[in-house]
Amino acid sequence: MVKIKKDYFSIGQICDSGQCFRLEKLVEKEVGGEEKERYALTALGKYLEIEQAADEISFFCTQEEFDQIWKNYFDLEEDYCKIIRLIDKEDSYLVEAAAYGSGIRILRQDLWEMIISFIVSQQNNIKRIRKCIHLLCSRYGEEKQTLSGIRYYDFPRPDALAQAPLKELYDCNLGYRSRYIHNAAASICAGEVNLEALKTMDYEKAKEELLKLCGVGVKVAECICLFGLHKTEAFPIDTHINRVLCRQYPDGFPFEKYRGYEGTLQQYIFYYDLMQKYKKEENER
Repeated sequence: MVKIKKDYFSIGQICDSGQCFRLEKLVEKEVGGEEKERYALTALGKYLEIEQAADEISFFCTQEEFDQIWKNYFDLEEDYCKIIRLIDKEDSYLVEAAAYGSGIRILRQDLWEMIISFIVSQQNNIKRIRKCIHLLCSRYGEEKQTLSGIRYYDFPRPDALAQAPLKELYDCNLGYRSRYIHNAAASICAGEVNLEALKTMDYEKAKEELLKLCGVGVKVAECICLFGLHKTEAFPIDTHINRVLCRQYPDGFPFEKYRGYEGTLQQYIFYYDLMQKYKKEENER
């Protein structure tokens, strides 16, 4: 186990931020008056459990695995305090949104997984996306086992999804996205879009290349750039973000002030708006 202390890190906020769909809450408990949350993550072919109490985070893995994989995955070397300090103090909405979601970090996730995940995300909610991804992984991903005996599934390889019959993909509750996934996987397998080459491209070029994939429009391409390529200048606009931009920034969002960090601010806005929506729905029940 590896224990660290880190400000501006909340595994719960990261889980609910809409960027990662294979991170799930296991349990919440109180020990000695201190509240602890425990989560499980399947990513990069690995299974990891994480526990957090205040600013102390426990990663249930070896020091070597933490140093080689999870330190980078969770973007732990980025100074998020610096990013939040860049926010114009007169922009009360953005100041409040960043304070509310200050534990969010932009994860450095697997590119292929993000392509499929955000194709699935179209016209979908987080709960349903998680279920669809779980079905895809359990049916087409390689089954693995940790040293402690926990069984889990790796994310399906492109060839597994390219070869899957369309009817089976529909059975994963993917609807019209089934064809998108099947065709996108086939394009990757055929070399029409090269994943390794994408990793070397700048933001605009990478987005242009991603748009060649079936089912990938501008918003999905920007999500893939942000969460799969760590292009933090990407600023995906969905219904939540569009609503905020219309309401809070009728003259346009001040992108020029935050060059290079637009995507991080987008996550604060998205999370804040989403959580306010959930609270409103709960109060109306």
